[in-house]
Amino acid sequence: MPAILPSERKSELLLRMKNTLIIENFRISLNSIRSHLLRTILTILIISFGIMALVGILTATDSIKYSLTKNFSMMGSSTFTIRNRTLQIHMGDGPNKEKLFEAISYKQASEFKEKFIFPGYTSVFVGATGIATVKFKSNKTNPNVRVMGTDENYLFTSGDEIDKGRAFTVDEVNNGNNVCIIGSEVVKNIFKNKEDPVGQVISIGPGKYKVVGVLKEKGSSIGFSGDRSCYIPISNVRSRFSRPNMSFSINVMAKNQEQMDACIGEATGLFRTIREDPAGSDNTFEITKSDNIAKMLIENLKYVTLAATIIGVITLFGAAIGLMNIMLVSVTERTREIGIRKAIGATRRVIRNQFLVEAIVIGQLGGLLGIFLGIMIGNVLSLVIGSAFIVPWEWIFGGVFLCFVVALASGIIPAQKASTLDPIESLRYE
Repeated sequence: MPAILPSERKSELLLRMKNTLIIENFRISLNSIRSHLLRTILTILIISFGIMALVGILTATDSIKYSLTKNFSMMGSSTFTIRNRTLQIHMGDGPNKEKLFEAISYKQASEFKEKFIFPGYTSVFVGATGIATVKFKSNKTNPNVRVMGTDENYLFTSGDEIDKGRAFTVDEVNNGNNVCIIGSEVVKNIFKNKEDPVGQVISIGPGKYKVVGVLKEKGSSIGFSGDRSCYIPISNVRSRFSRPNMSFSINVMAKNQEQMDACIGEATGLFRTIREDPAGSDNTFEITKSDNIAKMLIENLKYVTLAATIIGVITLFGAAIGLMNIMLVSVTERTREIGIRKAIGATRRVIRNQFLVEAIVIGQLGGLLGIFLGIMIGNVLSLVIGSAFIVPWEWIFGGVFLCFVVALASGIIPAQKASTLDPIESLRYE
Protein backbone atom coordinates (compact mmCIF):
# COMPACT_ATOMS: atom_id res chain seq x y z
CA MET A 1 0.00 0.00 0.00
CA PRO A 2 1.61 3.34 -1.02
CA ALA A 3 2.50 5.74 1.76
CA ILE A 4 0.44 8.95 2.06
CA LEU A 5 2.58 12.01 1.32
CA PRO A 6 2.50 14.94 3.81
CA SER A 7 0.84 17.24 1.24
CA GLU A 8 -1.89 14.66 0.61
CA ARG A 9 -2.42 14.17 4.35
CA LYS A 10 -2.71 17.94 4.79
CA SER A 11 -5.33 18.18 2.02
CA GLU A 12 -7.30 15.31 3.56
CA LEU A 13 -7.26 16.95 6.98
CA LEU A 14 -8.41 20.29 5.53
CA LEU A 15 -11.30 18.55 3.73
CA ARG A 16 -12.35 16.81 6.94
CA MET A 17 -12.24 20.11 8.82
CA LYS A 18 -14.43 21.80 6.19
CA ASN A 19 -16.99 18.99 6.35
CA THR A 20 -16.96 19.16 10.15
CA LEU A 21 -17.53 22.93 10.07
CA ILE A 22 -20.45 22.59 7.67
CA ILE A 23 -22.08 19.93 9.86
CA GLU A 24 -21.40 22.01 12.97
CA ASN A 25 -22.99 25.10 11.36
CA PHE A 26 -26.13 23.12 10.54
CA ARG A 27 -26.27 21.77 14.10
CA ILE A 28 -25.90 25.23 15.63
CA SER A 29 -28.51 26.63 13.21
CA LEU A 30 -31.05 23.95 14.13
CA ASN A 31 -30.41 24.50 17.85
CA SER A 32 -30.94 28.26 17.40
CA ILE A 33 -34.18 27.61 15.47
CA ARG A 34 -35.48 25.34 18.24
CA SER A 35 -34.55 27.83 20.95
CA HIS A 36 -36.52 30.62 19.22
CA LEU A 37 -39.36 28.45 17.93
CA LEU A 38 -42.22 31.00 17.92
CA ARG A 39 -40.18 33.62 16.10
CA THR A 40 -38.96 31.04 13.59
CA ILE A 41 -42.49 29.73 12.94
CA LEU A 42 -43.75 33.24 12.22
CA THR A 43 -40.91 33.81 9.75
CA ILE A 44 -41.50 30.46 8.06
CA LEU A 45 -45.21 31.30 7.70
CA ILE A 46 -44.43 34.67 6.09
CA ILE A 47 -42.17 33.00 3.54
CA SER A 48 -44.59 30.12 2.96
CA PHE A 49 -47.49 32.51 2.21
CA GLY A 50 -45.47 34.16 -0.54
CA ILE A 51 -44.54 30.82 -2.11
CA MET A 52 -48.08 29.50 -1.57
CA ALA A 53 -49.58 32.46 -3.45
CA LEU A 54 -47.13 31.99 -6.30
CA VAL A 55 -47.27 28.19 -6.60
CA GLY A 56 -51.00 27.97 -5.80
CA ILE A 57 -52.20 30.39 -8.48
CA LEU A 58 -49.77 29.04 -11.07
CA THR A 59 -50.84 25.46 -10.30
CA ALA A 60 -54.46 26.55 -10.74
CA THR A 61 -53.69 28.18 -14.09
CA ASP A 62 -51.86 25.03 -15.21
CA SER A 63 -54.97 23.04 -14.25
CA ILE A 64 -57.15 25.37 -16.32
CA LYS A 65 -54.78 25.09 -19.28
CA TYR A 66 -54.83 21.30 -19.06
CA SER A 67 -58.63 21.23 -18.83
CA LEU A 68 -59.05 23.63 -21.76
CA THR A 69 -56.63 21.73 -23.95
CA LYS A 70 -58.28 18.44 -23.09
CA ASN A 71 -61.86 19.62 -23.65
CA PHE A 72 -61.35 21.65 -26.80
CA SER A 73 -59.05 19.13 -28.42
CA MET A 74 -61.62 16.33 -28.08
CA MET A 75 -62.88 17.25 -31.54
CA GLY A 76 -59.45 16.34 -32.82
CA SER A 77 -56.67 18.34 -34.39
CA SER A 78 -58.05 17.60 -37.88
CA THR A 79 -61.40 19.38 -37.34
CA PHE A 80 -62.40 22.94 -38.17
CA THR A 81 -65.65 24.93 -38.08
CA ILE A 82 -67.12 27.38 -40.57
CA ARG A 83 -69.32 30.07 -39.00
CA ASN A 84 -70.48 33.60 -39.74
CA ARG A 85 -68.52 35.35 -37.01
CA THR A 86 -64.93 35.60 -35.90
CA LEU A 87 -63.96 34.07 -32.61
CA GLN A 88 -62.59 36.64 -30.17
CA ILE A 89 -61.95 35.99 -26.49
CA HIS A 90 -60.81 38.96 -24.44
CA MET A 91 -60.42 39.88 -20.78
CA GLY A 92 -60.93 43.26 -19.15
CA ASP A 93 -62.64 46.30 -20.60
CA GLY A 94 -60.89 46.30 -23.96
CA PRO A 95 -62.89 46.66 -27.19
CA ASN A 96 -64.52 43.59 -28.65
CA LYS A 97 -63.10 43.06 -32.12
CA GLU A 98 -65.50 40.31 -33.10
CA LYS A 99 -66.63 40.55 -36.72
CA LEU A 100 -70.15 39.53 -37.63
CA PHE A 101 -70.90 38.55 -41.21
CA GLU A 102 -74.14 37.81 -43.00
CA ALA A 103 -75.88 34.72 -41.58
CA ILE A 104 -75.07 31.36 -43.19
CA SER A 105 -78.37 30.04 -44.52
CA TYR A 106 -79.45 26.41 -44.39
CA LYS A 107 -79.36 26.35 -48.20
CA GLN A 108 -75.72 27.49 -48.25
CA ALA A 109 -74.68 25.02 -45.53
CA SER A 110 -76.49 22.14 -47.24
CA GLU A 111 -74.96 23.02 -50.61
CA PHE A 112 -71.50 22.99 -49.06
CA LYS A 113 -72.13 19.60 -47.46
CA GLU A 114 -73.37 18.20 -50.77
CA LYS A 115 -70.53 19.55 -52.92
CA PHE A 116 -67.58 19.14 -50.54
CA ILE A 117 -65.96 15.90 -51.67
CA PHE A 118 -62.67 16.10 -49.74
CA PRO A 119 -62.00 12.83 -47.76
CA GLY A 120 -63.58 13.20 -44.32
CA TYR A 121 -66.85 14.09 -42.62
CA THR A 122 -69.00 17.21 -43.02
CA SER A 123 -71.73 18.18 -40.60
CA VAL A 124 -74.25 21.02 -40.45
CA PHE A 125 -75.57 22.17 -37.06
CA VAL A 126 -77.31 25.12 -35.44
CA GLY A 127 -78.04 26.30 -31.92
CA ALA A 128 -81.75 26.20 -31.08
CA THR A 129 -81.75 27.59 -27.52
CA GLY A 130 -79.65 27.58 -24.39
CA ILE A 131 -82.48 27.98 -21.87
CA ALA A 132 -84.66 24.95 -22.54
CA THR A 133 -86.42 22.96 -19.82
CA VAL A 134 -86.50 19.18 -20.27
CA LYS A 135 -89.26 17.15 -18.56
CA PHE A 136 -90.02 13.50 -17.95
CA LYS A 137 -93.22 12.80 -16.02
CA SER A 138 -92.99 15.00 -12.89
CA ASN A 139 -89.24 15.56 -13.10
CA LYS A 140 -87.72 18.48 -14.95
CA THR A 141 -84.41 20.28 -15.34
CA ASN A 142 -83.59 23.90 -14.72
CA PRO A 143 -84.13 26.16 -17.75
CA ASN A 144 -80.46 25.95 -18.73
CA VAL A 145 -80.31 23.02 -21.15
CA ARG A 146 -78.64 23.70 -24.49
CA VAL A 147 -80.62 22.39 -27.48
CA MET A 148 -78.87 21.97 -30.81
CA GLY A 149 -80.04 20.89 -34.22
CA THR A 150 -77.62 18.42 -35.79
CA ASP A 151 -77.35 16.01 -38.67
CA GLU A 152 -76.26 12.38 -38.88
CA ASN A 153 -72.52 13.26 -39.01
CA TYR A 154 -72.36 15.68 -36.09
CA LEU A 155 -71.15 13.14 -33.53
CA PHE A 156 -68.17 12.23 -35.72
CA THR A 157 -67.03 15.85 -35.97
CA SER A 158 -67.80 17.11 -32.46
CA GLY A 159 -65.92 14.52 -30.41
CA ASP A 160 -69.14 13.31 -28.73
CA GLU A 161 -69.70 9.59 -28.23
CA ILE A 162 -72.84 7.52 -27.70
CA ASP A 163 -73.06 5.72 -24.37
CA LYS A 164 -76.48 4.13 -24.93
CA GLY A 165 -78.69 3.85 -27.97
CA ARG A 166 -77.66 5.21 -31.37
CA ALA A 167 -77.09 8.33 -33.46
CA PHE A 168 -79.61 9.89 -35.85
CA THR A 169 -80.32 8.25 -39.18
CA VAL A 170 -80.36 10.18 -42.47
CA ASP A 171 -84.14 9.74 -42.74
CA GLU A 172 -84.73 11.12 -39.24
CA VAL A 173 -82.65 14.19 -40.09
CA ASN A 174 -84.30 14.79 -43.46
CA ASN A 175 -87.84 14.22 -42.14
CA GLY A 176 -87.33 16.23 -38.94
CA ASN A 177 -88.57 13.39 -36.72
CA ASN A 178 -89.27 14.05 -33.04
CA VAL A 179 -86.25 12.13 -31.76
CA CYS A 180 -83.41 13.32 -29.55
CA ILE A 181 -80.02 12.46 -28.07
CA ILE A 182 -79.48 13.73 -24.54
CA GLY A 183 -76.49 14.36 -22.28
CA SER A 184 -75.69 12.47 -19.09
CA GLU A 185 -76.54 15.40 -16.79
CA VAL A 186 -80.01 15.63 -18.31
CA VAL A 187 -80.45 11.90 -17.69
CA LYS A 188 -79.54 12.29 -14.01
CA ASN A 189 -81.96 15.18 -13.56
CA ILE A 190 -85.10 13.67 -15.10
CA PHE A 191 -84.69 9.89 -14.77
CA LYS A 192 -84.41 9.81 -11.01
CA ASN A 193 -85.82 6.27 -10.70
CA LYS A 194 -83.01 4.82 -12.84
CA GLU A 195 -85.28 4.21 -15.84
CA ASP A 196 -83.62 3.30 -19.12
CA PRO A 197 -83.71 6.61 -21.06
CA VAL A 198 -83.61 5.01 -24.50
CA GLY A 199 -87.15 4.70 -25.86
CA GLN A 200 -88.69 7.11 -23.35
CA VAL A 201 -90.65 10.18 -24.48
CA ILE A 202 -89.57 13.47 -22.94
CA SER A 203 -90.58 17.13 -23.35
CA ILE A 204 -88.04 19.59 -24.71
CA GLY A 205 -89.61 23.01 -24.55
CA PRO A 206 -93.10 22.77 -26.11
CA GLY A 207 -92.45 19.54 -28.07
CA LYS A 208 -92.31 15.84 -27.21
CA TYR A 209 -89.34 13.75 -28.34
CA LYS A 210 -88.36 10.10 -28.19
CA VAL A 211 -84.90 9.46 -26.75
CA VAL A 212 -82.81 7.38 -29.17
CA GLY A 213 -79.39 7.90 -27.62
CA VAL A 214 -77.48 9.05 -24.54
CA LEU A 215 -74.09 10.78 -24.78
CA LYS A 216 -71.05 9.65 -22.82
CA GLU A 217 -70.23 11.87 -19.87
CA LYS A 218 -67.65 14.54 -20.71
CA GLY A 219 -67.56 16.56 -17.49
CA SER A 220 -67.43 20.32 -17.13
CA SER A 221 -64.76 22.83 -18.01
CA ILE A 222 -64.46 26.17 -16.11
CA GLY A 223 -68.18 26.11 -15.33
CA PHE A 224 -69.50 24.95 -18.71
CA SER A 225 -70.98 21.47 -18.92
CA GLY A 226 -71.16 19.60 -22.18
CA ASP A 227 -73.43 17.03 -20.53
CA ARG A 228 -76.30 19.51 -20.19
CA SER A 229 -77.27 19.23 -23.87
CA CYS A 230 -79.97 17.84 -26.11
CA TYR A 231 -79.50 17.14 -29.83
CA ILE A 232 -82.49 17.00 -32.15
CA PRO A 233 -82.60 16.70 -35.98
CA ILE A 234 -81.68 19.96 -37.67
CA SER A 235 -84.87 19.94 -39.79
CA ASN A 236 -86.89 19.75 -36.58
CA VAL A 237 -85.12 22.83 -35.23
CA ARG A 238 -85.95 24.74 -38.41
CA SER A 239 -89.64 24.12 -37.87
CA ARG A 240 -89.97 24.30 -34.06
CA PHE A 241 -87.22 26.76 -33.06
CA SER A 242 -87.13 28.96 -36.15
CA ARG A 243 -86.05 32.59 -35.76
CA PRO A 244 -85.09 35.40 -38.15
CA ASN A 245 -81.55 35.34 -39.52
CA MET A 246 -80.81 31.92 -38.04
CA SER A 247 -77.17 31.19 -38.92
CA PHE A 248 -75.96 27.63 -39.42
CA SER A 249 -72.46 26.33 -38.77
CA ILE A 250 -70.46 23.62 -40.51
CA ASN A 251 -68.00 21.17 -38.99
CA VAL A 252 -65.43 19.56 -41.25
CA MET A 253 -63.15 16.71 -40.20
CA ALA A 254 -60.30 15.68 -42.47
CA LYS A 255 -59.39 11.99 -42.44
CA ASN A 256 -55.89 12.71 -41.17
CA GLN A 257 -53.88 15.62 -39.80
CA GLU A 258 -51.52 15.75 -42.79
CA GLN A 259 -54.42 16.75 -45.05
CA MET A 260 -55.64 19.55 -42.76
CA ASP A 261 -54.22 22.52 -44.70
CA ALA A 262 -55.39 21.12 -48.03
CA CYS A 263 -58.83 20.48 -46.54
CA ILE A 264 -59.10 24.06 -45.23
CA GLY A 265 -58.02 25.42 -48.59
CA GLU A 266 -60.58 23.30 -50.46
CA ALA A 267 -63.35 24.29 -48.03
CA THR A 268 -62.47 27.99 -48.26
CA GLY A 269 -62.56 27.99 -52.05
CA LEU A 270 -65.87 26.13 -52.23
CA PHE A 271 -67.62 28.23 -49.60
CA ARG A 272 -66.42 31.50 -51.17
CA THR A 273 -68.10 30.33 -54.37
CA ILE A 274 -71.30 29.43 -52.52
CA ARG A 275 -71.32 32.78 -50.68
CA GLU A 276 -70.47 34.61 -53.95
CA ASP A 277 -67.53 36.45 -52.42
CA PRO A 278 -65.88 38.65 -55.10
CA ALA A 279 -62.35 37.78 -56.16
CA GLY A 280 -59.74 39.62 -54.08
CA SER A 281 -62.16 40.41 -51.26
CA ASP A 282 -62.03 39.05 -47.71
CA ASN A 283 -64.01 35.98 -46.71
CA THR A 284 -67.53 36.61 -45.43
CA PHE A 285 -67.17 33.72 -42.98
CA GLU A 286 -64.70 32.50 -40.40
CA ILE A 287 -62.84 29.19 -40.29
CA THR A 288 -61.78 28.15 -36.79
CA LYS A 289 -59.68 25.10 -35.95
CA SER A 290 -60.88 23.01 -33.03
CA ASP A 291 -57.96 23.87 -30.76
CA ASN A 292 -58.03 27.64 -31.43
CA ILE A 293 -60.49 28.31 -28.60
CA ALA A 294 -58.19 26.68 -26.08
CA LYS A 295 -55.21 28.64 -27.41
CA MET A 296 -57.11 31.93 -27.12
CA LEU A 297 -58.21 31.24 -23.56
CA ILE A 298 -54.74 30.09 -22.54
CA GLU A 299 -53.28 33.25 -24.10
CA ASN A 300 -55.54 35.35 -21.87
CA LEU A 301 -54.41 33.42 -18.78
CA LYS A 302 -51.02 35.17 -19.04
CA TYR A 303 -52.58 38.11 -17.16
CA VAL A 304 -53.51 35.82 -14.28
CA THR A 305 -50.00 34.38 -14.28
CA LEU A 306 -48.51 37.88 -14.23
CA ALA A 307 -50.76 38.91 -11.33
CA ALA A 308 -49.80 35.77 -9.40
CA THR A 309 -46.12 36.44 -9.94
CA ILE A 310 -46.43 40.04 -8.73
CA ILE A 311 -48.37 38.95 -5.62
CA GLY A 312 -45.80 36.27 -4.84
CA VAL A 313 -42.82 38.59 -5.34
CA ILE A 314 -44.33 41.30 -3.12
CA THR A 315 -45.04 38.77 -0.38
CA LEU A 316 -41.55 37.31 -0.68
CA PHE A 317 -40.08 40.81 -0.47
CA GLY A 318 -41.94 41.31 2.80
CA ALA A 319 -40.73 37.90 3.97
CA ALA A 320 -37.13 38.88 3.17
CA ILE A 321 -37.45 42.02 5.32
CA GLY A 322 -38.98 39.97 8.15
CA LEU A 323 -36.25 37.34 7.96
CA MET A 324 -33.52 40.00 7.93
CA ASN A 325 -35.03 41.67 10.98
CA ILE A 326 -35.19 38.37 12.86
CA MET A 327 -31.59 37.53 11.96
CA LEU A 328 -30.42 40.98 13.15
CA VAL A 329 -32.24 40.44 16.45
CA SER A 330 -30.64 37.01 16.68
CA VAL A 331 -27.17 38.53 16.17
CA THR A 332 -27.81 41.03 18.98
CA GLU A 333 -29.12 38.36 21.35
CA ARG A 334 -26.18 36.06 20.65
CA THR A 335 -23.41 38.64 20.86
CA ARG A 336 -21.80 36.96 23.87
CA GLU A 337 -21.99 33.54 22.14
CA ILE A 338 -20.23 35.04 19.09
CA GLY A 339 -17.50 36.47 21.35
CA ILE A 340 -16.91 33.08 22.99
CA ARG A 341 -16.71 31.33 19.60
CA LYS A 342 -14.21 33.92 18.33
CA ALA A 343 -12.18 33.64 21.53
CA ILE A 344 -11.71 29.89 21.05
CA GLY A 345 -10.59 30.29 17.43
CA ALA A 346 -13.65 30.75 15.19
CA THR A 347 -12.85 32.91 12.18
CA ARG A 348 -14.98 35.67 10.66
CA ARG A 349 -15.81 33.32 7.79
CA VAL A 350 -17.05 30.59 10.16
CA ILE A 351 -19.27 33.04 12.07
CA ARG A 352 -20.66 34.51 8.84
CA ASN A 353 -21.44 31.07 7.40
CA GLN A 354 -23.15 30.04 10.63
CA PHE A 355 -25.75 32.82 10.34
CA LEU A 356 -26.09 32.39 6.58
CA VAL A 357 -26.86 28.69 7.05
CA GLU A 358 -29.44 29.56 9.69
CA ALA A 359 -31.19 32.01 7.32
CA ILE A 360 -31.11 29.48 4.47
CA VAL A 361 -32.56 26.70 6.65
CA ILE A 362 -35.45 28.96 7.73
CA GLY A 363 -36.01 30.04 4.12
CA GLN A 364 -36.09 26.48 2.80
CA LEU A 365 -38.48 25.31 5.54
CA GLY A 366 -40.82 28.16 4.61
CA GLY A 367 -40.43 27.35 0.92
CA LEU A 368 -41.22 23.66 1.34
CA LEU A 369 -44.33 24.46 3.40
CA GLY A 370 -45.44 27.07 0.85
CA ILE A 371 -44.90 24.69 -2.09
CA PHE A 372 -46.96 21.97 -0.39
CA LEU A 373 -49.81 24.36 0.47
CA GLY A 374 -49.68 25.93 -3.00
CA ILE A 375 -49.99 22.58 -4.77
CA MET A 376 -52.91 21.57 -2.54
CA ILE A 377 -54.77 24.86 -2.98
CA GLY A 378 -54.12 24.96 -6.72
CA ASN A 379 -55.44 21.44 -7.17
CA VAL A 380 -58.68 22.30 -5.35
CA LEU A 381 -59.62 24.21 -8.51
CA SER A 382 -58.36 21.28 -10.57
CA LEU A 383 -60.75 19.02 -8.67
CA VAL A 384 -63.66 21.44 -9.16
CA ILE A 385 -63.24 21.72 -12.94
CA GLY A 386 -62.51 18.02 -13.39
CA SER A 387 -58.90 18.46 -14.45
CA ALA A 388 -55.99 16.18 -13.58
CA PHE A 389 -53.87 16.50 -10.41
CA ILE A 390 -51.13 18.94 -11.39
CA VAL A 391 -47.60 18.92 -9.95
CA PRO A 392 -45.85 22.04 -11.33
CA TRP A 393 -42.27 20.79 -11.18
CA GLU A 394 -40.82 23.94 -12.76
CA TRP A 395 -42.47 26.10 -10.09
CA ILE A 396 -41.39 23.71 -7.33
CA PHE A 397 -37.74 24.09 -8.33
CA GLY A 398 -38.35 27.79 -8.92
CA GLY A 399 -39.83 28.15 -5.43
CA VAL A 400 -36.85 26.42 -3.83
CA PHE A 401 -34.48 28.71 -5.76
CA LEU A 402 -36.48 31.85 -4.82
CA CYS A 403 -36.41 30.89 -1.14
CA PHE A 404 -32.66 30.34 -1.36
CA VAL A 405 -32.18 33.78 -2.92
CA VAL A 406 -34.47 35.43 -0.34
CA ALA A 407 -32.65 33.74 2.54
CA LEU A 408 -29.25 34.63 1.10
CA ALA A 409 -30.24 38.26 0.49
CA SER A 410 -31.80 38.71 3.93
CA GLY A 411 -29.09 36.78 5.79
CA ILE A 412 -25.97 38.34 4.30
CA ILE A 413 -26.18 41.65 6.24
CA PRO A 414 -26.80 40.06 9.69
CA ALA A 415 -24.12 37.44 8.97
CA GLN A 416 -21.63 40.12 7.98
CA LYS A 417 -22.47 42.11 11.10
CA ALA A 418 -21.95 39.05 13.29
CA SER A 419 -18.60 38.25 11.67
CA THR A 420 -17.22 41.75 12.28
CA LEU A 421 -18.06 41.93 16.00
CA ASP A 422 -15.06 42.55 18.23
CA PRO A 423 -14.49 39.47 20.43
CA ILE A 424 -13.48 41.52 23.50
CA GLU A 425 -16.56 43.77 23.29
CA SER A 426 -18.74 40.71 22.60
CA LEU A 427 -17.48 38.95 25.75
CA ARG A 428 -18.24 42.08 27.84
CA TYR A 429 -21.80 42.27 26.38
CA GLU A 430 -24.48 42.06 29.10
